[in-house]
Amino acid sequence: MISTATQRPRALISIVTCVYNNAAEIRGAVESVLNQRGVDIEYIVVDGASTDGTLEILQGYGSRIHKLVSAPDRGIYDGLNCGVGLASGDYVGFLHSDDLFTDERSLHRLFAPLDNLATEAWPAAIYGDLVYVDKQRPDRVIRYWRSGPFNPRKLRDGWMPPHPSLYVRRDVMLTTGPFDIQLRIAADYRFMLQLFSQPLRFEYVPGVVVRMRTGGASNRSLKALLRKSREDCDALRAAGIAPLRALLLKNLSKLPQFFWHKIQAKLCDMQGSRSLE
Repeated sequence: MISTATQRPRALISIVTCVYNNAAEIRGAVESVLNQRGVDIEYIVVDGASTDGTLEILQGYGSRIHKLVSAPDRGIYDGLNCGVGLASGDYVGFLHSDDLFTDERSLHRLFAPLDNLATEAWPAAIYGDLVYVDKQRPDRVIRYWRSGPFNPRKLRDGWMPPHPSLYVRRDVMLTTGPFDIQLRIAADYRFMLQLFSQPLRFEYVPGVVVRMRTGGASNRSLKALLRKSREDCDALRAAGIAPLRALLLKNLSKLPQFFWHKIQAKLCDMQGSRSLE
């Protein structure tokens, strides 16, 4: 008989999806969550009173969506705050209504480092990587966002992990948040600056967690980009970080991301060729 004395409890992961009038893509996001394997999930969907059939699609999943609310809100960050308030898991993360997990083991790989840890040793947050994909063809990678391990000095260089790959312990989420709903685009950046400025332990797990479609709120127009820059500046000032230098380095760091996935593919091809020799 195998002893269970050393077995560790598995984290309950609350995933929040906020949606408004996205009947075209909401099924993909929901199925991506429901298909996750090797993890315990609480799925919460907050609908902003959609009128295009989104709510009816969501209701069709019945109890597979553990908590579903639909009511007018004051934007996505208001919806995310609502979802966090409904969460009861050990960790809370977000999957946007047009995004997808890489595969059915994405969260299993991300949370694997917790398997051998007692609950009191679990990190404040755990995060991985993300790829931007073509809106119509989510199998086509456009940009690879590799987070890398956290160092407090990186915040001054505009560093942040991709928000959809970030899972925060619920108690830390509640004491750090809520999201500032006065910000329309950069409330997640402000939240992460507040989070990573604390003397806590953060765990980076290499590997792509989410496929994020291009054309989101922050990059769909020049007006949106300008607003995001202003809000980023405000968030950096609030964190005591010089905004101009941080934003410059933040944007420069994105350039290699457009080539990283091509380099990786080339390396994989080279390794495959060697194995056949």
